[in-house]
Amino acid sequence: MVTNVTNFSRSGLYDWMAQRVSAVILAVYTLFLLGYLFFGSDLTYADWHGLYSSTGMRVFSLLALVALSVHAWVGMWTISTDYLTPMALGKLATVVRFLFQAACGIAMFAFFVWGVQILWGI
Repeated sequence: MVTNVTNFSRSGLYDWMAQRVSAVILAVYTLFLLGYLFFGSDLTYADWHGLYSSTGMRVFSLLALVALSVHAWVGMWTISTDYLTPMALGKLATVVRFLFQAACGIAMFAFFVWGVQILWGI
């Protein structure tokens, strides 16, 4: 049996809801950027800089970064607990799953910090 030690919460419903809400946030962010790209006339570096220099866009982008992190963590946890099982990997399944989740968590944290540095360094 797989334990819930490393999932986002102790509730599958909460994880499901977190992933759906994060997907909506990411979809809205993507649609906004596509609209800005397609409806902007001859966008220059100054236009993009102006967009991302505004506090509203920085907050929206930070929200999108958090949503991406939550979405990725729930998806990664679900995949690792579904496929890295004792039936598939034998006695080392728990160790392999933990190492996989730790590596993904470290990578996601590093990407999040990097994104915040890029976003707030403008």
